Amino acid sequence: MEAWLESLLAALSLPQFGLSTVFVVSLVSATLLPLGSEPAVFGLVKLEPGLFWPAVAVATLGNTIGGAITWWMGLGAERAYERLVQHKPVHRRALQWLQRLGPRACLLSWLPLVGDPLCAVAGWLRMPFWPCVAYMAIGKFGRYLVMTGSLLWLFPGRLPH
Repeated sequence: MEAWLESLLAALSLPQFGLSTVFVVSLVSATLLPLGSEPAVFGLVKLEPGLFWPAVAVATLGNTIGGAITWWMGLGAERAYERLVQHKPVHRRALQWLQRLGPRACLLSWLPLVGDPLCAVAGWLRMPFWPCVAYMAIGKFGRYLVMTGSLLWLFPGRLPH
């Protein structure tokens, strides 16, 4: 069973590429594409425990840059959409709620399913770019720190090579 787990983690983390894989997977997973980066981060850290902080930092950086790209995608989509469609009342209320929160809403960018679209909506609403990116980074760092730390706590011990 341990050999099976080791081979699965090795496949997910692509240890021959290490931190660069974590960066790319984290960046892509922060766009609107359905991909999770946590298995790559956990797999690399499980195989190389000394890379805990570098992996969390690189994943945060990649995921934040991906969130910034999604912000720009939202800005472009808003420009196209506003020319074509009127907002429904429920959409207006949701947009007003997000506008009241402002860039702080991007702290929630770590949430599954809604976090990445939230980054796009921040761009859509033309929220200030750099404050949004800062809040995204804080939320995403917290997620990687808690998720990776929790998984290491749940699955202690280093896998043999």
